[in-house]
Amino acid sequence: MQIFSTLEHSVKLELAISALEQEGISKESIFAVPLTNRKVERKLFDTMHNSDGVSLVSTGSALGTAFSVIGASVGFSLNLGPIYWGLIGVASGFLLGFLIDLFILKVIKKRQRLLRGKNPQVILVVECTEKQADAVEDILWHFLALGVARVECK
Repeated sequence: MQIFSTLEHSVKLELAISALEQEGISKESIFAVPLTNRKVERKLFDTMHNSDGVSLVSTGSALGTAFSVIGASVGFSLNLGPIYWGLIGVASGFLLGFLIDLFILKVIKKRQRLLRGKNPQVILVVECTEKQADAVEDILWHFLALGVARVECK
């Protein structure tokens, strides 16, 4: 039986491997593969084939609608009229909302990512008997595994 697990690259990983060895699993039966982190920054604008789920136009659309209504309402008493002031309100509201979303994405979220840090992950593969499988899985969960899966070898 093979047990696959992902763990963060930390002292907990070393402790988990030591506990597995104390359980009677040989060093040759434990295989650890470190994963590399993304080195390239995410793209700011999405394409038709790739989207990260972050929208830069949602706040702009809401503010554009609100500013157009206000501009059209106030435009009845202004010189250019309600249509032009509604269009000016749409443009200014959308631009303001876009800049707000851009500021949040570039400054605030980037600062949060830097504070959290990037913890690399390790895939741990353990070959064991079916009798040892429950104990191995308990050890991995005890040492904060992110995920565990069993595969029966035939």
